[in-house]
Formats: sequence, C-alpha cells, structure tokens
Amino acid sequence: MSSEFTFDPFLKGALPADFQWGYATAAPQIEGAWNADGKGLSIWDVFGHTPGKVKDGSTCDDACRSYDLYKADVARMKEYGVTAYRFSLSWSRIIPLGGADDPVNEAGIKFYNNLINELLANGITPFVTLFHWDTPQALEDRYGGMLNKEKYTPDFIRYARVCFERFGDRVKNWITYNEPGVYTLAGYAAGVHAPGRSSFRDRNEHGDSSTEPFTVAHTELVSHAYVCDMYKKEFQPTQKGTIMITLHGNWSEPYDETDPKDVEAAERAREFEIAWFADPLYGSGDYPASMRQQLGDRLPTFTEEEKRLVKGSSEFYGMNSYTSFFMQHRDGPADINDHKGNVIVHDKNKQGVERGIESDTPWLRTSPWGWAKLLRWIWGRYKTPIYITENGTTAKGEHDWKPKGPEDVLEDPHRIDFFRAYVGEVAKACQEGIIIKSYFGWTFTDNWEWAAGYTDRFGVTWVDFESEDKKRYAKRSAYFLKEYFGHLIRHD
Repeated sequence: MSSEFTFDPFLKGALPADFQWGYATAAPQIEGAWNADGKGLSIWDVFGHTPGKVKDGSTCDDACRSYDLYKADVARMKEYGVTAYRFSLSWSRIIPLGGADDPVNEAGIKFYNNLINELLANGITPFVTLFHWDTPQALEDRYGGMLNKEKYTPDFIRYARVCFERFGDRVKNWITYNEPGVYTLAGYAAGVHAPGRSSFRDRNEHGDSSTEPFTVAHTELVSHAYVCDMYKKEFQPTQKGTIMITLHGNWSEPYDETDPKDVEAAERAREFEIAWFADPLYGSGDYPASMRQQLGDRLPTFTEEEKRLVKGSSEFYGMNSYTSFFMQHRDGPADINDHKGNVIVHDKNKQGVERGIESDTPWLRTSPWGWAKLLRWIWGRYKTPIYITENGTTAKGEHDWKPKGPEDVLEDPHRIDFFRAYVGEVAKACQEGIIIKSYFGWTFTDNWEWAAGYTDRFGVTWVDFESEDKKRYAKRSAYFLKEYFGHLIRHD
C-alpha cells in the first residue's frame, strides 16, 4: 500500500520491535457518567460544578461518554493501529468514599474489567494509571486529602490493593500517579485546579502556596513508594507486571546562554520542576540541594525508611512533556510563594528567538529542539529506561470545523508536524542508545481538558460535543502516526 506521507529513511527501524505506542487519557476527562452506577464524587466533580472555576462553564458530567461508548472507542483505536492504551481508573468509581474501610463499588469494578477485556480482545496492551488528579471528595472532606500523609497513605494503599487484586491478572503495566507535580502546583500553588487551594484569596478561600504544594508532593512520593513496595512483594511474583510513576516537566533553556547565571537558572528550573520528584526516586534519594537552599524547612524531610522506600521504587521513568521555555535568573530573594526556582520565564531568548510555533493553547508551543535536550538530560541524570506516557498538542481552528459526513476527516497539519518532529527525536535518541520503551500521544479524543473545559482540543479524534452521543471523527494525524510508527518500529 502506498503512503500519502513520506518518512526519513535514516529513521526506519530506529525503534525496538517491542516498542509500545498508543494514546493516553484520564478518567474525569473522558468517562462521563459522573454519578452513575454508584460512583462517588471526586474533587473534579465538585470543582467543575463550582461557578467560575472552568473556562467555558462546563462540567465533566458527560465528558466524552466513554463509559457508555468504550467498545466503539476500542474498535477505533484498533483501526488507528495502536499497540497500547494508557487510561486511568476513577478512585471514586471503585471505592466511592475512598477510604481503607469503605465499601467497594462492584459496578465500577465491572466497567474496568469490561474495558480491560475489550482492549485485550483487540490486541491492545493496557497501561493503567491509579491516580490522575481525581481524589475522592470524601477524603478531602474527612482530613484534607493529601495534606494529611498519615491518614491518606493507608487509603491510597488499600485502593491500589483492590486494583491489583481485581485487574492485575491482566494488567501488567501500572502507573501510580500521573504528574504529581502538576496536581500539586495547579491544585495547591496556583489554585486553578481541584481542590482549588492557594494563598491568593481573590481566587481561593483556603490554602498556603508557600507550604502546601511541598507537603502534598511529599505525600504523593511516600504513598507511591508504599504502593510499589506492596506490589513488588505481594503481587509481582505471581502477576509478573511492572510499576512506575509518571512525572511532568518541560525543557528549560537559558535566556542568555552566554550568561552563567542564566545557565544556572535553567538548571535550577529543571530541578524545581523535574528533579523535585525524580531525584528522590531515581537519583540522590533526596530533594535537590537547590530546593532545600531556597525553601528551607518548608520542604519536608524524608525519614530514613521513606528515603529507602522511595529510591528505586519506580521501575521505569514515566515521562510527560510538551514544550520548552527560556529561563532568566532573578536577582534578590525568591518570593515566598515561588515554586520555579526564582527565575523569569520568557517565550523568546535574548536573541529574540521564539521557543516555537504557537498552538491553540497559550503555554504550548512546538519545540522539538528542547524535547530532544530533555530526553538526553533525563537519561544522563537518571540512566533509567523511559516510557513516554504523554506528548501532544492542540491546533488552531479546530473548534469551527463542521464535518460534511460520517467519514469526513479533519486535516490537522499542525499536529502532524508536531508528531513528526517529536517522535522523530525519540527515534534519534534510541539510535544513540537511550532506552525508550513507549510513546503515548495526548490524546485519543478531544476531551474535557480540566479547567479549560472543552476549549482545548488535544485529540487525534474530533468530538462533536454538541451531539448527544458525542460523535467522533478521525483527524488525519491518527493515520499519520499509524504509518509513522510502522516505519520507525523494527519488525524482527
């Protein structure tokens, strides 16, 4: 079959034969059925129903209706040629009240069993994330959720145990937390995501941006480590799966590469964003010295047992990244609420070079040059095999598209150019000997994009959110990636 796309012949077969690729999603963003079949409230159900919190005033009540349409979605994934699918479980669908002593919702278990079985029947490997930002509201109400490590950790361990017991015979790829840093910073530093806490009283009634993000991050790392320990001791010997965590982090480049202070600022920004979690997990076993220096005792301290449990707990490096920024040093002491490492963030460097082509999302610009550097930085610092668990873009003009018929395909050259460049850099890194084991595009369908509501279309499938059945239409990028990975993955 001849292709409408052309590919770099030097990259043919650059990815290993067992390389997994597909798309990533999160339960609150796609499932809908927010209160159906015994599901409890999550913090995002509450946040979305709070006026003024979501850009377009929408909620995730229906989202993409994946809860009802999962079979058709899996059939579409198969058509797109994916080998794997990364999705998250809704904690409050499985344990509506969330706690260690609270009852399990069998209807929730049944839904995920059906989804897992459908994927496997279609030759698609499930990658399952336990937590993608949707803490059960009951735990928030009881004790403040992740602000209380002692009470939260046993509840998370019990939830994980239920998932391993019920799904672990078929699920072999587990992720504990998705982007613990983004959950922490958006929810507790900026207060623009659930649970909506910060020091900024014009925005949030409660919270302390100078301490709570670091408390919550510590809870995530420690509870992750306890879950990994349990999995490896009690489930891995028979289930033969693996377990990891997924970290976020964009590339930080010096604003003036000839200024040692800017070079230092860029490295410090990477440490505050990425090494904050990755150093305790894969590196020194503790938080970066640059963070301790700026934050002092606002940064929690690991006990010796915690340090031992956290380091080496994640078997692989789960990596989510999208773009790059320029960092300039800031003179004087850091603001009490600073969490970036006392830097000034720019879209252009000192020479006026832009960080990349604009998407439909202000923070996200296409910058494969930084992505390439980030892959090497992570590998160089941690020497841990990488699973790329999210990467993708929005594109301008997609809201106004009107399909002419059921088989109409949206042309999205911006997204194709993005994928060509970023996935190409993955292939080049593999040729250099960096071990990269997967690539999951964000995302499968346009979805409810958290506080942006339905205003950000990240999918390779266009969704008609006005239609009752959230009708889906392919975008050209879905077929591009199918052929691209066909070219890049070695066929032994």
